[in-house]
Amino acid sequence: MSEEQSQRVSGYLESGRAEGPTAVVGGGRFGDRGFFIEPTVLTNTHGDMKVVKEEIFGPVVVAAPFSDLDEIAAQANDTVYGLGAGIWTKDISKAHALAKKIRAGTVWINCYNVFDASLPFGGYKQSGWGREMGHEVLEAYTEVKAVTTQL
Repeated sequence: MSEEQSQRVSGYLESGRAEGPTAVVGGGRFGDRGFFIEPTVLTNTHGDMKVVKEEIFGPVVVAAPFSDLDEIAAQANDTVYGLGAGIWTKDISKAHALAKKIRAGTVWINCYNVFDASLPFGGYKQSGWGREMGHEVLEAYTEVKAVTTQL
C-alpha cells in the first residue's frame, strides 16, 4: 500500500469512528514502518455511513446482520458502486440466489480476489466502464459495423 492509499483508508476509518461504528478488530496503522493498515472489522453500522456506501480499497470489512436475502441484497445494492462482492456461507444455493440479486461485476462465494484471465472483470454503476479479461475484453478493441446493400 502506498502512503497516499494508506492515508485514504485511514480517512475512511476516521470518518467511520465519527459516525459511530465499532471496530471489533483493527482500525489503525500497523507497525511503525511502511504504510500498513490493520485488518479491520466494523460492526454497529447503518446504510448511510460512508464506510458502508463507498469503496475503501483497504483491509476493512463491514459486518452487518440481516433477516433474509432480499434485505441483504437491498443493502448491498444501495450504493453508486458495484465492483465486487463477497459472500461467505455454508449454504451454496442461498449464496447463488444472493449473487443473482447483487448488482456487482464480480461476486465471490467463500473466497475473495480470485481472478482468472478467462473471467471478465469490471464493475457496475460507477465502478468501471466495460470489462477487462475474458471474451468480453475483445469488445474494447473492436468496432462493429453493419453494411446493408439493396440489389
